[in-house]
Amino acid sequence: MELGIGMFGDVRIDEKTGYIQSPQQRLAEIIEEVKLMDEVGLDFFGIGEHHRPDYAVSSPEIVLAAAATVTKNIKLGSAVSVISSTDPVKLFQDFSMVDNLSNGRVELMAGRGSFIESFPLYGYDLKDYEALFDEKLKLLITLNNNEKINWRGNFRMPIHNQTIYPRPVQEQIPMWIAVGGTTSSVIRAGKLGLPIMFAIIGGDPAHFMPLFEVYKQAYLDNGHDEAKMQIGVHMHSFFGDDNQKIADEYFPIYAAQMDRIGKSRNWPPYKRDQYDFGRSENGNLVVGDADLAIDRILKYQDMFGLTRFSAHMDVGAPRHTDMLKAIEIFGTKVAPKVKEALK
Repeated sequence: MELGIGMFGDVRIDEKTGYIQSPQQRLAEIIEEVKLMDEVGLDFFGIGEHHRPDYAVSSPEIVLAAAATVTKNIKLGSAVSVISSTDPVKLFQDFSMVDNLSNGRVELMAGRGSFIESFPLYGYDLKDYEALFDEKLKLLITLNNNEKINWRGNFRMPIHNQTIYPRPVQEQIPMWIAVGGTTSSVIRAGKLGLPIMFAIIGGDPAHFMPLFEVYKQAYLDNGHDEAKMQIGVHMHSFFGDDNQKIADEYFPIYAAQMDRIGKSRNWPPYKRDQYDFGRSENGNLVVGDADLAIDRILKYQDMFGLTRFSAHMDVGAPRHTDMLKAIEIFGTKVAPKVKEALK
């Protein structure tokens, strides 16, 4: 099983003083954090796309290009690229360039995203939400599988006998599909034989079991090789030396970000009892010391048959020094013991 880290590029915000961290500072921190991920031997890094003031990253591929120059081994991918509101041709070109910069280490994770700001920003109508995703995913797959492209769809001009340059170093760019809880999205990924990443960011993870089974069945029913099936989970995580101490320190940071998002979604204020349940045996948060993290990751691997665990570690933008500490614990204490146990 691969172990790595996903981020959204949250900026630090102090509601009391009105302080908002600059994207310039946060981006510099992210590059330093990815460099450490590579040094401690983590398998992959993913960065998400957002178009809001509380996030620093609108174009994952730019961050990945910068990270490619300071890393040697770690896989570099998006988490996610909102393909519904972008041009798949430009997206494929950009990721192909990062693949060249990184000597063949790039990945692309396609998804719908958590927010809808990109649709009006790039001139798309939300009534086409499903059709846009379906058509653009098919075009992206076509670009990845073929050098010479002939394409006709409903949302862009046709492509006639053209090659997209530059070509990636890899024969094909590894492409994942990110899903929440939508059964149709899970079935689509299984039919296409694409690796799938489940975002489990609320409730009891065991409740997702039926979706994992749906994916596996769709994957096998459509003739894909079971030995090549890749399944991951993306879960809010944070690590420290002392289990209770890190839980107490991280709660106000995490809760503040949940409340900022919740204001636009009419969520009630995020409470400590929700957080404590999330950290419990049946919860969705992997927040604590190395022993807790090892136990939970092995539990989820056994439950779901995972090939990848993605720790989403910058929710609320913890201090950079604390992020570096958490990355070090994950890479030097958690990942080696998880992999040893799975042997």
